[in-house]
Amino acid sequence: MIIDIQEIMGLLPHRYPFLLIDRIVEFEPTKRLVAIKNVTMNEPFFQGHFPGYPIMPGVLVVEAMAQAGGVIMMHEIADRAKKLVVFTGIERAKFRRPVTPGDQLRIEVDVLSFRTRAGRIEGSAYVDGKLACQATLTCQVVSREREQRAHGDGRATEAGVAEAAKAE
Repeated sequence: MIIDIQEIMGLLPHRYPFLLIDRIVEFEPTKRLVAIKNVTMNEPFFQGHFPGYPIMPGVLVVEAMAQAGGVIMMHEIADRAKKLVVFTGIERAKFRRPVTPGDQLRIEVDVLSFRTRAGRIEGSAYVDGKLACQATLTCQVVSREREQRAHGDGRATEAGVAEAAKAE
């Protein structure tokens, strides 16, 4: 099953510049997924990492693996518009080779455990068939409503802005 960028954006809330997978080329629901990230010189992180020697930050390679795992989780959630999959852990992360502009990152994730509220995956990222990064990642499904309550739902902020404007 191939999933294009539009379908990926229907499963994940991430958007440019933080959506780090471009296409899914293999997908076995609740088991395995293979995603592609085309790395270009236009990526905003290359401006500072590192001038004259651009390398994709390792944490973003791990984030791309986490997003691939998030697709597996979100695919199984009926009310995905009300949920988020958040990253809760990284274990045994190893970086084997740099990822640079022009590379195509092949991200392979295998599910180690899968429940409706949490998951654990083994992720590997390859460039030209050579291992660039690997890690074991954990995630949890949370309610977007809970997150909105924790940070304010926007209405209180708008009311506060309106009050401040009236006071001036």
